[in-house]
Order: sequence, then structure tokens, then C-alpha cells
Amino acid sequence: MSGVKTLSEFIIERQDDFPFASGELTRLLNDIVIASKIVNREVNKAGLADILGATTQENIQGEIQQKLDVYADDQFIAALRNGGEACGIASEENDDFLAFESLRSREGKYILSFDPLDGSSNIDVNVSIGTIFSIYRRESEVGTLAKEADFLQKGENQVAAGYVIYGSSTMLVYTTGKGVNGFTLDPSIGEFCLSHPNMMIPKNGTIYSMNEGNMSYCSDAIKNYIAYCKEVDTETKRPYSARYIGSMVADFHRNMIKGGIFIYPETTKAVNGKLRLQYECNPMAFIMEQAGGIAHTGTQRIMEIQPTELHQRVPTIMGSSNMVEKLLSYY
Repeated sequence: MSGVKTLSEFIIERQDDFPFASGELTRLLNDIVIASKIVNREVNKAGLADILGATTQENIQGEIQQKLDVYADDQFIAALRNGGEACGIASEENDDFLAFESLRSREGKYILSFDPLDGSSNIDVNVSIGTIFSIYRRESEVGTLAKEADFLQKGENQVAAGYVIYGSSTMLVYTTGKGVNGFTLDPSIGEFCLSHPNMMIPKNGTIYSMNEGNMSYCSDAIKNYIAYCKEVDTETKRPYSARYIGSMVADFHRNMIKGGIFIYPETTKAVNGKLRLQYECNPMAFIMEQAGGIAHTGTQRIMEIQPTELHQRVPTIMGSSNMVEKLLSYY
């Protein structure tokens, strides 16, 4: 174990980056870690337990909830409520935000928005899925119940964001605005250990990630860029490779490591795109920018958008800076 640094040790070392936090942010991140370990355990044995498949319920998005969606949501809410560092949460799976009512939670300085299980439609076929989270300092008065305005903040206000990918190995990647670091879960000791320090996305890549089944509904800018990706040009290593998993965390993570672009644009069927600003786009945009990439809608930097509703959707373009800039030139 010589030289191994655990996530808990790493977080404590970085406490000085946030002198205003007095340890609360550290404890909040640890609450997220505990919940992610519990979810990872259930994901890994999903095929052996009665936790695969759909429920009879729909979430606010009109999507049928998977059993693991509901389980993961419950685990994160329980961990955050019990921890007492957050005064409330907003989840992609719930209609409205949840203000924690205990005296300790009312004193909490943070709120948290999260997607408990991104890519859950892939659960039954054993494809990588993930958790996405975003942390903000509350705007309401400490000691009171959390308010909707606490959750409708620009992405620029995030103090931390991250994702957990449950794949061939389980990784937690997060940023507090001072770079991006990745930790791999060592099942032999039950700890996340630093495996990917100071993560940076390559400026160029050869992968584009998009559901091309929607191409006929896309704008000319998207159509022209995808045509560019398919052209033969040895100097720019085209044609690029199409790689699309249908799980944002998995597609995003691969492109972070190898270089690439992730595209989920507006279409004539979904004029605002499909991905949720608060639960998916803002946290991933924060990570992407901290890793040297770009996160954009095609017309606006994602983290500059002023949210107007909890479940707001926005078009999404994220990835290697040179690739995103090339796509934006078609707009």
C-alpha cells in the first residue's frame, strides 16, 4: 500500500482550499462517497438480486423509473439527510426539491443536485452507468428551510461537482474548481484511491459521441459537423470514430481520457435538447472546463445559463477544445 492515497486523505489535504467551509464540505463529500459505495454494491450484484427492471412509476421527466434508480435515489437522500451538511437536495427522479427539516440540516450551508443513476436504461444489459452530483452554497438564510432559489443558481456558482462511473472498475471523478482528480475503488480495502491525478482532456481527439439516429431532426450545424467528422483527411486523422454508449457518464469519461466530443443537441423533436441543466449539464460542464475542455449549448457557455426551473433541459456539446470549437464554427 506504499504511496497509495485514499480519497478521504486527499479531501482532508485539500481542506485549506476552502477556509470558509470549516470542514463541512469535506464531510459532505464523504457522505457522497458512502452513498456511492452502497450503490456500487447493489449495481455489482444487480443480476443476482430482485433489483433489475422497471417499476410501475414515472419520474417528472415522464420516464419509467428503474428499480435501481429508485434505490440509488433513496441511498443518496438518506446519506445526505443523515450527514446534516446539506440543507436540501434536488434529484432528477423527484418532482420537486427536498428541504431537510432537522435543526442540524437547517444549519447546513450547502445544497446538492444529483442524478442518482445516469444511463439507467442500460442497467438490464450490463452497460456502464453512473451518478452525477453538483454542490452549491445555499443562498437562503442559514437556519431556515432551503428554498427553490437555492437550487436555481448558475453553474458558475458550483463549489464542487463530480461523477461516479460503475463499470469494469468503479471510479469517482470530482473537482472543487482547482483541477480534476479521479479515484478508483479498491474492493479489497473498500476505499477510493487516487489513480488519475490532475486529469486533463486532450485538446484534440478522434472520437465523436452522438445518437446519429436523430440526425434527420438536427440543425444544419450539427449535420455539417458530423459530415466533417466522416471526411477522409490524414492530417487531422479523419474520419473520426463514432462511439456512443447512451450513458452520459460513460461517454463523457471515455472522451475525458482519450479525447473526443459529446453531442446531445437541440432537435425538432426536442427544441431544448434532452439533458437536464442542473443534474447533468452543469456538473459535467464544471468538470470539463476544469480539465481544459469546453462545454457549450451551441450558442452559449453552459455554466452561464440562469436556470428558470429545476428540470430545465439544454442542448449539450462538451469535449476537447479544438473539436468543440470546430463544431461551434458551423453555428
